[in-house]
Amino acid sequence: MGAIRFRIDGVLHTVYQLPMGVMNAMTARIKLLGRMDVVERRRPQDGRIKTRGPSTTTTRGDEVEMRLSTLPTAFGEKMVMRIFDPDTTVKSLDALGFSAHDSQRWGELVAKPNGIILVTGPTGSGKTTTLYSTLKRLATDEVNVCTIEDPIEMIEPAFNQTQVQPTLDLGFAEGLRSLMRQDPDIIMVGEIRDLETAEMAIQAALTGHLVFSTLHTNDAASAITRLIDLGVPAYLISATVVGVLAQRLVRTLCPACKQPDEATTREMLAEVIRPWRMNGGFRPFKPVGCLECRMTGYRGRAGLYELLLLNEPAKAAVHPVPDATRLRQQAVKDGLRPLRLAGAMKVAEGVTTLEEVLRSTPVWE
Repeated sequence: MGAIRFRIDGVLHTVYQLPMGVMNAMTARIKLLGRMDVVERRRPQDGRIKTRGPSTTTTRGDEVEMRLSTLPTAFGEKMVMRIFDPDTTVKSLDALGFSAHDSQRWGELVAKPNGIILVTGPTGSGKTTTLYSTLKRLATDEVNVCTIEDPIEMIEPAFNQTQVQPTLDLGFAEGLRSLMRQDPDIIMVGEIRDLETAEMAIQAALTGHLVFSTLHTNDAASAITRLIDLGVPAYLISATVVGVLAQRLVRTLCPACKQPDEATTREMLAEVIRPWRMNGGFRPFKPVGCLECRMTGYRGRAGLYELLLLNEPAKAAVHPVPDATRLRQQAVKDGLRPLRLAGAMKVAEGVTTLEEVLRSTPVWE
């Protein structure tokens, strides 16, 4: 039997089970719509389908893009479809889950005229949504916003978007080198994967551009360590990186069925977020489950954010001798709230649960 599973709020749910003959026919039809080789089943393939979203999906009736990816396995061909809805890809900062504290600091950071701003986190943590939403806010008629992506997640008319094409020797570094001659004000690089791309991003920042990019690290301070591991000199990091945003996504409680949670106490939260304290109200809730949330108790997701600003005291922990522990300590003095503390605040507000926060966030070192 073949299984069709939906990833809802980050968790897979089995929805249908079909005979393999029917599953193979469905896969072949989807591959045909995605302009993929229907006969080829021995190697991975990528494709995409564009369709007009129904009124229940998109309020503006925009095109919805479905990204296709196939992979040969021991039991047949596996296909993954990713749905990119423009109504959910670009959001306001409040809708993303920024607290008032971090929203103000993030707004001041992205208003800088030049420098590198990094967004870090594992795959599926919402980095692309944060970047698109921020760039959409910055993309006015007075500025030229250019991106180099692999792949282009969502077509946005306000940006000049370029697709990485390795077969044509157009990688991130080559694309960034070409963008530098396109008179950009703001540049977004999909991901810094190697030293060459990092050097080009640094060169762009040094010549007066504001550069956004992503890295895969556990927390904000680790992004600096990752750049050093790639081979970037500490003095260049100190001179160009102006801020790092680490983020995670946690499931939010279903508003239709959540109930007050007497089991979660302030002491439990205090144990998780030591040495920080919880101030303000405390109204934790627990998941129950209803038809609205498919009996899971959760509906939707919210972001947790950890924003590190590289001001002069923080730069002293990067150059001349990089010290991640000292950098974290200085960042806390400057207003950084670790991911677990951000999660604990969501628990205290009744937005999510302690279990979700512990599952999604790293331990503060």
